[in-house]
Amino acid sequence: MHRLLAGTFVALLTMLLGLSALAQPATPSMEEMAGTPAASPMAGMGMEVDAPRVPPVTGYAEGEEIHFIHTEASDEQLAQALTQMMGGSPVLVVPALADVPESALATVYAFTNGVVPEGAVGPLGFQPDVFDNPPGTEGYSPLRAVNLVSWNENATPRVLTSAAEVQAAVEQGELTIEETEIVVNMPFLTWPGGQR
Repeated sequence: MHRLLAGTFVALLTMLLGLSALAQPATPSMEEMAGTPAASPMAGMGMEVDAPRVPPVTGYAEGEEIHFIHTEASDEQLAQALTQMMGGSPVLVVPALADVPESALATVYAFTNGVVPEGAVGPLGFQPDVFDNPPGTEGYSPLRAVNLVSWNENATPRVLTSAAEVQAAVEQGELTIEETEIVVNMPFLTWPGGQR
C-alpha cells in the first residue's frame, strides 16, 4: 500500500512540476535571505561569491512562512522530480533514508488538492508544504516523512500554515492524510524565531 502511495505521489509531482515552476516567484539567494551582500564572502568562511547555492523553497511551520531546501530523498523518481522542480539543483538519491527509525523523523505535509495560492506553491501545485517540529522544538529533524494531504469533498479548502491546523482539519473530517515510505532531507534555512 505504501509503495502504491509513494508511486502516486511521484506521479502527481511529475505531472504538476510545470504548474509549480510557473507559479514560483523569483527565489531569493542565500545572501539576500541572510542579509549578506552578494559582493563579499560570508564572514569567517571564505565562501566564494560564485560558490554553488541550493535554491530555497517556501513552506509553513507554526503559522509562519519558512524556507528550507531539499538535499536528498529516499525515492529515485521523487529525487529526479525535485531536481527538475529546483531548476537542476541536484537532489541526491539515498535509499537508506527510508530505513531511518521513525523516532528520528519529523513530518512534512504535501497537499494533493485545494488552494492554488498566488506566489509560492507546493510540489504538487497547491499550497506550500506544512512542517511540524521546526528547529528549537522537541522532535526537530531535517529528515521528513512525506505525508500526502487531501481535502475531502465536504470541506472548504483554505491555506493551512501549521501542523496543528492540519490535525484539526483531519479531526473535523475535512482532510485525509496518507503516509508514504518516502523520506526527504529538508533542512530549514529560516523558521519561527530563527535562521541560519
